[in-house]
Amino acid sequence: MRIDIDGIADARLASATPEDCPELLVLQRCCWMREAIVNDSLAIPALHESLEDVQEWTKTWSVWVVRKGPRLIAAMRATLDGAAWDIGRIMVVPDLEGRGLGRWLLAYAENQAPAGAHRFKLFTGVKSARNIRMYERAGYRITGTGNGAAFLVKDIPG
Repeated sequence: MRIDIDGIADARLASATPEDCPELLVLQRCCWMREAIVNDSLAIPALHESLEDVQEWTKTWSVWVVRKGPRLIAAMRATLDGAAWDIGRIMVVPDLEGRGLGRWLLAYAENQAPAGAHRFKLFTGVKSARNIRMYERAGYRITGTGNGAAFLVKDIPG
């Protein structure tokens, strides 16, 4: 699927493949270092996953990648957890942040929810004000905090 968002013309969204895993790991570490700084903690699971961990979750989650030419510029994942569509690892390369790609990915993930899902859920760092603002603008509400994380949900209409 072709994506054209605020100066990110001609990007393409596709399901992740095993060949994407090394780049996903690099993107993940790059994106979560900023979260570590903002949240004053290195205790962020995304920073401690191995290539094998990433390969495993690409088998058990729905995972999408965005490429502009050969460059991996964004990714996300989602899975059904009971009646909740669990959205996670929304990642955008730092030089393209703030252009709406993360919000576009969130909306795309929401649209992929299976019929059995009744709510969306996700989490972010409790001090990640920018992320929390984006999620709240998208209709999410904080339901709790713990271990440095803010947990957010949004009911699926209908």
